[in-house]
Formats: sequence, structure tokens, C-alpha cells
Amino acid sequence: MTPTLNPKARRIGLVGSLIMRLWCRTLQFRFTDHAHVLRSPNPENPLLWAFWHNRLFIMGYLFRRFFPGRPGAALASPSKDGEIISALLERFGIESVRGSSSRRGAAALIEMKRTLQRGSVMAITPDGPRGPKYHVNPGIIKLAQISGGSILPVHVHFSNYWTLKSWDGFRLPKPFSTVHVTFHPVHTVAETGSEPEFESERERFEVFFRSLETDVPAPAVEEPVAGAH
Repeated sequence: MTPTLNPKARRIGLVGSLIMRLWCRTLQFRFTDHAHVLRSPNPENPLLWAFWHNRLFIMGYLFRRFFPGRPGAALASPSKDGEIISALLERFGIESVRGSSSRRGAAALIEMKRTLQRGSVMAITPDGPRGPKYHVNPGIIKLAQISGGSILPVHVHFSNYWTLKSWDGFRLPKPFSTVHVTFHPVHTVAETGSEPEFESERERFEVFFRSLETDVPAPAVEEPVAGAH
């Protein structure tokens, strides 16, 4: 469950969520559902939603509006900023798991596994929270392996947006713009038995995930990688 939050974080979360709801209500949402998730309220296997960090703004609203009643969770850092994110998530009925690669990483991984196995969808930004931009960090691959879950690549395109001067070029959709959301077919992560095999699997998903974006440059790959399945 979401840990107890301090009153200041709760106040910020309340105000922030109200602003986000009003903002997002001006947007037009369009869906392409290759994975049939809109018609399947209860996925058979644990499901990890994957989307780039700079498209994060609309995800809480999108999940709660278009997937009402479905349990959801997301990773938030154990920092003060992470506490505010947790408060925002709570306002959208989304559980938070606190942790990062530098703090509570192993504990957060175990907690996310348990959350997935309870039937919650887990939202992951593969390049978050610190980047590098459009780089798939190993956490999502590890989580898919230990939970037996599948990764649902979610592509979000804003027809008109502002770009913030942040490490990821965070995108804010302009009011009354259109949000195109594409749910791509789920991606299965293979089991690995060594660090080189794991890195090959991480790299395979990164190449695949980057290929879904028209504005994301392909990573430099020294060896051929197998096609996604």
C-alpha cells in the first residue's frame, strides 16, 4: 500500500491533481489498441505498462478515466519529490511503490513483484527517474523476469505540446490538443543466465521500444539483436 504521506505532500497532491484533471479534460484522447487492453479488464499475466518519462503527465488521468476499477501501481522515488508524486498518484487511486536504483532498489523490486502478483498493473518509465533520456534501464527487465509479467509498450503522442528544459524534455500537452495513445502488442522478456545475456535482452527491448517512436534516435548497437516477439 502507499506509505503514509506528510500533510504538505498531501496538500500539494490535492491541488496538483485538481489542476491535472481540469487540464486533461480539455484534451481529446484517441486510441489504437493492438494489445486489446481496453477490452480485457483482467489480464491473465502480470502486466507492466512501459512509456517514456517525458509522457508521464497524462498517465494517471488516462488510467483512472479509461480503466476505472482496475488496480494500478507505479514506482516513485523515496525522495521528497517522490513523496509528492505518491500523493498525486493516490488522488488518482494509484498505489505507489517507493524506491530507486540508488535507494531501496532491491526492496522496491520485491514489492513491485508482489503488487503485480496481486493483480495490479504496474506503470514503469524505463528511462526514469534520472535518465539517460530514451535509455531502457535494467529494472523493467528484471521485474518482468522475476514476476513472469509481460511488458505493454505504450506510445503517447501529443498533437501540440510545450517542452520543458529538463533532462528528458518533459512534454506538457497544450490545452485542447489531441492525445494519441497506442497500446502495442505485449512484449515477452526471455529468461537469462548471465550478465551478457541479460544485457542482450535489455538491449533487444530498448531497440524495439525506441523503434516505436518517430522522434527517438536508434541506439548504437555493435552486434545484431534478435527481433522483438
